Amino acid sequence: MSENLSKLSARKGLKTNLFEETIKAKGDPIRLKELAKTFKVGEANLYSSSTAYDFIQGENANKKAYLCNGSSCLCANSQPTVQKALEEHIDSEDIGHVTCLGRCHENAAFQINGINYSGEAIKSLPSILNKENETTNLHSDTYPVKCLLDKPILTESIDDTESYYQLLADLIASSDKPAILQTIIDSGLRGRGGAGFPTGIKWKSCAEQSNEEKYIVCNADEGDPGAFSDRYLMEHKPHAVLFGMFVAGYLAGAKWGVLYIRDEYPESVAIIQKAINEFEALNNLPPAFDFQFKIIRGAGAYICGEETALLRSIEGQKPMVSVRPPFPTVKGLFGKPTILNNVETFAAIHWILEHSSDAYAAHNNENNASLRKTISTGSKLISLDGHFSQPGIYEVAMGQKLSEVIKAAGGYSKPLKALHIGGPLGGLVPITKVDDLTVDFESFAEQGFLLGHASIIGIPESQPIPQYIEHLFEFTAAESCGKCFPCRLGATRGKEMFNDANNHKQSLNQQLLEDLLETMEQGSLCALGGGVPLPVKNALQHFPDEFQPLFDSQIVIKEVH
Repeated sequence: MSENLSKLSARKGLKTNLFEETIKAKGDPIRLKELAKTFKVGEANLYSSSTAYDFIQGENANKKAYLCNGSSCLCANSQPTVQKALEEHIDSEDIGHVTCLGRCHENAAFQINGINYSGEAIKSLPSILNKENETTNLHSDTYPVKCLLDKPILTESIDDTESYYQLLADLIASSDKPAILQTIIDSGLRGRGGAGFPTGIKWKSCAEQSNEEKYIVCNADEGDPGAFSDRYLMEHKPHAVLFGMFVAGYLAGAKWGVLYIRDEYPESVAIIQKAINEFEALNNLPPAFDFQFKIIRGAGAYICGEETALLRSIEGQKPMVSVRPPFPTVKGLFGKPTILNNVETFAAIHWILEHSSDAYAAHNNENNASLRKTISTGSKLISLDGHFSQPGIYEVAMGQKLSEVIKAAGGYSKPLKALHIGGPLGGLVPITKVDDLTVDFESFAEQGFLLGHASIIGIPESQPIPQYIEHLFEFTAAESCGKCFPCRLGATRGKEMFNDANNHKQSLNQQLLEDLLETMEQGSLCALGGGVPLPVKNALQHFPDEFQPLFDSQIVIKEVH
């Protein structure tokens, strides 16, 4: 992070945003030079930042079509057919790849002309290329949305926008900010992006800062393969997200709410913008508190899901992880106090304030003997991919048995050996351990796994686990911001080691591999390099028979804690 660049970018701020202008420049040296002069930043800085994004100057920039290469589509083995069909109509040099498009419920995902498709759509490729999809809705996708609670929280219907925001008007009229903040703290809501930090405590930290200029940022860069719960909320419950951001702004004293939405979600961008327009047209909000929403569209960088890299991205800097402390609530966007939460976290706020903190906290279901008693409260959205009989979005109480969620989804659509839960950095759970887990942060940690964002990818019995681990290292190596050596070099060495072993070029050495994993886990600046060792260790513990032929000696099985 460069404080000088943050301050220079802040001069024009969000209205004429450096990052958005960099995207428009499309890597053109002349336009970048003009931008550098306008913003008084170095040309090298702008060139460096633009090359960090896949869709600006990366290898996938300016392609006619994109093929999803995410973990779910990999395990579904759907992409060879999609790629073959695309290459029959489009030159292979004009086909890029993307991870992922959030169409994991039906796989076979691809994008053409900025529109996402999946499932059976590839069979209608000629119609898509002739732009007939505008009348046939070939791009639309549907999936089950089921709530396993007595009453929905995040999946609750919003029938009337004006009535929905009346609660906001009432809160502002009460002028009791401390009581509102305490309600959020007492609810026990923890960040749903994966880290699980207490939301109310984070908001209180920002509110206590004396700066006049503050920001609210929604991390909608949902890049974990297998995850589409944030996409669901943005496209079906956008006002729940906006409401939560507005409340955060009111409590902290911020005037701007930024939604950083990944470029791979074009439908989400359009729907959120429509919701912002509807919000601005409301007549029942008091004019005393001025708050503006702004969408900033990503440009293809998984690392922007990490909070500090996301903030640097908005500033127009190269998206790299910053050392903490100071935390964003003290020194965030443009060096000002910032509240940054993910989509699902903001979406829970309306229900909490409408029904009380006790009602929300009760959803760890202490009164329900069938559910595990846990300090995690409220509900969680789970996204199930195409390896389940009824893939889609499931809202469950914290403490719900994982086996009951799978049963509600009709079980598996094919024989599976494992579930990858929580994205590429989440736990690799063998099917034999499913009955031991409940949906909460504590249960997964106790069993040596990670709940994370709670996306679930099924790994079929036909998928070799060592090849899947190579895929995870390859993903990490490609998406590393490069700031710290343990991640940048470690992921590359891991990819090379497993590639050589899988292709019978060189055997794996357990001590060397363990040293690599320890270095990445303890030395990486963020959860990308620090997180990928977990599924690797899970795989070695639970699937030693698949790895043994790849090692130069007998594997010593070690339990993950």
